[in-house]
Amino acid sequence: MPKYRPAIPSMSLGKPRLHPLPDKLSQASIHGFKGIELFYGDLESLAQANFNNNLHKAAQYTHEKCKELNLHIICLQPFTFYEGLLDRNQHKCLISEKLPLWFELAKILDTDLIQIPANFLGADQETGTHRTTGDRDVIIADLQELADKGLQETPRAIRFAYEALAWSNHIDTWEEAWSVVRAVDRPNFGICLDTFNIAGRVYADPSVASGKAKNGEMEMKESMERLRRMIDVKKVFYVQVVDGERLSAPLDEQHPFHVPGQPVRMSWSRNARLFAFEEERGGYLPVLDVVRAVFDGLGFEGWVSLELFSRTLADPDPDTPVVHARRGMVSWRKLMKVLEG
Repeated sequence: MPKYRPAIPSMSLGKPRLHPLPDKLSQASIHGFKGIELFYGDLESLAQANFNNNLHKAAQYTHEKCKELNLHIICLQPFTFYEGLLDRNQHKCLISEKLPLWFELAKILDTDLIQIPANFLGADQETGTHRTTGDRDVIIADLQELADKGLQETPRAIRFAYEALAWSNHIDTWEEAWSVVRAVDRPNFGICLDTFNIAGRVYADPSVASGKAKNGEMEMKESMERLRRMIDVKKVFYVQVVDGERLSAPLDEQHPFHVPGQPVRMSWSRNARLFAFEEERGGYLPVLDVVRAVFDGLGFEGWVSLELFSRTLADPDPDTPVVHARRGMVSWRKLMKVLEG
């Protein structure tokens, strides 16, 4: 088995209905990818379009299709808005209703991994009040409850990959996410490291003209030095490698990507991610710095995903999955050439 195993998520994460999941799976396979991150929205759209909203049948079809195409389903994602909820009834509902469904789907899909982004649930739209807490004890207890449920699953335990998003409410850096993973202290609870979210939080600031945070280069260097020292590679469940576009104008209220009430980095992420080595499209994040810290520094050898969110995915052209699969594999080959050179 090669040291680095390329994987790619379903192509149209933001607009799953535009391009059918089977088409995206086929293009991933045709272009040489070995696995996928399965986005729940794609599974839901498949169920609505072909299986009378039956998610279980959609999952069975997806499993069989991936098996036919020699694609491994790395994980089901994203299990959102979970930890630190102030509404504890909502928490109970997620644990008693949503989580069991995801366990069932994961088993049908033959994956043992569910990805959890750190909570970014916004304030109540009517009252403006916060709906999550930054209380570390609550966050950790919630995630321990989740992990313990996963450990009880048979015939194999379900694992969870926790990821800090650059705009999460309370856990928005890899350092904070790693601290939570250590505190949760469960064998099935690890971390997902994403070059976009790491660099996008420390190095980049899309709200300013330069696209760069003040002291971003120095802080990025120091962060990668800490990553090399601190993280136990056995707890890195998979890695996402992707770049971001330097915008031609600050992402403020006049910018076309602006969404009222949405964090700036989230609006940027939803519209302007790029594959690595796409400088001609405006890529500018220090992706290689993160990659070298993870691959060379930690010695990571697991799955690597090219998770792309972009306005380009909303193009209704039927060739959109083809274009993105091709771009992704070109990016992957360039990355391998750099790492192996």
